[in-house]
Amino acid sequence: MTKIRRPALRLPFLLIITLIICCPALNTAPLYAAEASELPFENSSSFPQDNCGVTTLIPERALAAEGTASYYSRKFQGRKTASGESFNCSHFTAAHRSLPFGTSVRVINLDNGKHVVVRINDRGPYLKGRIIDVSPAAAREIGLFGNGTANVRIEAWN
Repeated sequence: MTKIRRPALRLPFLLIITLIICCPALNTAPLYAAEASELPFENSSSFPQDNCGVTTLIPERALAAEGTASYYSRKFQGRKTASGESFNCSHFTAAHRSLPFGTSVRVINLDNGKHVVVRINDRGPYLKGRIIDVSPAAAREIGLFGNGTANVRIEAWN
């Protein structure tokens, strides 16, 4: 007895898998390129630095977006992030739907002008209208704790 193959059943399965993989890229806020001279940096110490104090990332072009930010609950402390590392509430990290892991992102609270540089190590947020989730330490730094959400501008260097 020969086995009957059903290729018609494979097509919807492959389509669903493709949509799951590509979907985060479709749900991101629009990013646009800005000249480095247009970015509001006070001095070169604003850029992420390695342990030797040498600037590791000097942007010639930056990607920027504006939208709503929120922060992680402390209940995620110690859990694995999408990048494989453990979540730590005291580190300046964030979740974004499509930016590569390890990307440095400047998050500016548009309500009060405070800013922080975070490193992308997780995927999310998955609530409609949110563009980034930051760690509690980063949320405290930019004054996000009061309301839980804020209008922010994110600037990612590539």
